[in-house]
Amino acid sequence: MRFLVMAVAVLALLAVPAQAQMGGGKRGHKGGGPAAAGNKPKVDEKAYQEALKRIPDSKEKYDPWAVTKSPAAGKSSKSAQ
Repeated sequence: MRFLVMAVAVLALLAVPAQAQMGGGKRGHKGGGPAAAGNKPKVDEKAYQEALKRIPDSKEKYDPWAVTKSPAAGKSSKSAQ
């Protein structure tokens, strides 16, 4: 009997987090639906395009691995072959 009670308690404790992840039905639902979200992407897209225009052009190519290379690694020489 004690084992059965312990097994039921463990299963109940495992089911509680699974319930929380499912959203909880109407209580967990927020927002006004697709109609409310329809206006926001247009504003975000316009702000995104304006921000892209303000980014200056790069004058040289960026190499994220430059710190791992030796100074001679970028130069190719026929004597190294």
